[in-house]
Parts: sequence; C-alpha cells; structure tokens
Amino acid sequence: MAATHTLPSSPDVDAQVKRIIEDLPQINAKLQDASPQEIISWSIDNLPNLYQTTAFGLTGCVTLDIISRISAERAQQNGTPVKHLVPLIFVDTLYHFPQTLDLSERAAKHYQAPMYVYKPQGTDTTAAFEERWGPQLWERDEDTYDYLVKVEPARRAYEERSVQAVFTGRRRSQGADRASLAAVEVDETGLIKVNPLLNWSFAEVDKYVKEHGVPYNELLDMGYKSIGDWHSTSLPMGKDGVDERSGRWSNKAGKTECGLHKDYFKFKVLAEKKMREAELSRKDAAQV
Repeated sequence: MAATHTLPSSPDVDAQVKRIIEDLPQINAKLQDASPQEIISWSIDNLPNLYQTTAFGLTGCVTLDIISRISAERAQQNGTPVKHLVPLIFVDTLYHFPQTLDLSERAAKHYQAPMYVYKPQGTDTTAAFEERWGPQLWERDEDTYDYLVKVEPARRAYEERSVQAVFTGRRRSQGADRASLAAVEVDETGLIKVNPLLNWSFAEVDKYVKEHGVPYNELLDMGYKSIGDWHSTSLPMGKDGVDERSGRWSNKAGKTECGLHKDYFKFKVLAEKKMREAELSRKDAAQV
C-alpha cells in the first residue's frame, strides 16, 4: 500500500514504517488469529513512536489494562521500575459526557499512564467553540463538526508528538465499516493503526472488564454500549441492544464513523472548504 507521509519522522523511523507497509500481508497473516496480548506485545516490540488513541470506550479500557500488565511484566523481568509503555492521546471534543471526562482522569491515574489531551484548536470550552462556530454545528454541518472537534485535534497530536503508530478500539463485531478490519492497517497518511481486540465480541470485552476490575464508564451500567459525544449517543437499538453501535448517530442515516477513520486528505479538503465559506458568510453578515 502506498502512503503519503505527513507525520514528522526520521530516516530510521521512515525505513521502519516502510518495512511495515511492505510486510503488511505477512504481518496480518501472523496476527489475524492472535490474542490481544500477542498483538499488543508484537506492536510494542516492532512499531515506532507507538501511542494509544482512546475515548475510553470499553475496548479502549481493556487495551489500556493489557498494556499496563505487559508493562509490569517486562519491568519485573528486566528488574527496572514499572513504566507504562504506551502513552495515551485523548481528544476532548468539548461535548463528551461528564462520566467520560471523569473516567479519562481515573483511568490515567489508575494505570499511571501518560495522557496527552487535545481540544479543538483555539478553544478550551464549549462556550468558546460555539461563540466561533455557532450552536449545534453537528446538526448544521456534521462533516465540519467532526473535522474541528476530532480529526484536526488528533492530527495535531500525531504531528506534535511524532506519532507513527496507534492502538485503536475498533472491533469486527461492531459491524459496518469495521466488519472487515485487519489487525494492522496503514492509512493514507502513513499512520499505522493496530486493532488488538478486532476478534472479540462485546460480551468478551465486558467479561474481561468484570474479571480484571478494569475502570469503565458509568454510563454502561445504564445500558449504553458505544459512547461518544452526548448529542450523538443514545441507548442501543434492536433486540436486547445487540447492535452495540446502533445508539451512535441514530438519527443520521448511513453514518457509522466520526471521521477519525475516514480518508484524511479528502475529509480535510472538504471541511476546510466549508470552513472558508462559513467565514466569508460571517464577514458578509457583519457588513450588513
């Protein structure tokens, strides 16, 4: 797969990423039936500048717990102090549930994991964001909203921290675009995405959480399964809520992803065009 690299790197890192891209079929053949622990261990050993991007969904919390256990095991084997081996990146959209924000702090503290929080550029509060872009932007222009609160902050995090590879919380059982996930993917920017729990069902994830005392979002106790921004999250639909992501964007026909896993370059061009048009409209209105 050819990739256009936009992330800061070094010649050694570029060569390492190039080898991963060239060997991707063999890597996925090796990891397609591997356990999450095996996929995570392989990633720590083989991927440069590795981070975990998470909104602290249940899968992300399990991934965090497994990384913590691997970190402790390796420290014991090496006779060194325990150090969480994969830092966290959390994109605060300014529209998360309070329970999600609370969990982000609790989980990072519980696992002693370095966490880097990124918000929409130039805004630290919901009020500041809406002063610039107006209320309920997600209703008026969901693509621009997704770009501003999720895609751009994530890309800025990757560039500032020289990220080359990330763990995601995606699983095949979540359906839609995720049904055909591979263990390791490379997107159009050259970012390596690893899906360590790709083969697990929601029930398996939930079982792990309960058996290992993993911190989780309190909204799960109310019946939620997939949790995003408060305005795009509802209880799952269908018999016994079996489709866990059916509660996301339930009023948006055909929408299954927020933009983080779409074609970055196409998404960026479209969003920036709309943002320029909106800025011109605001200037015209101010002159009337």
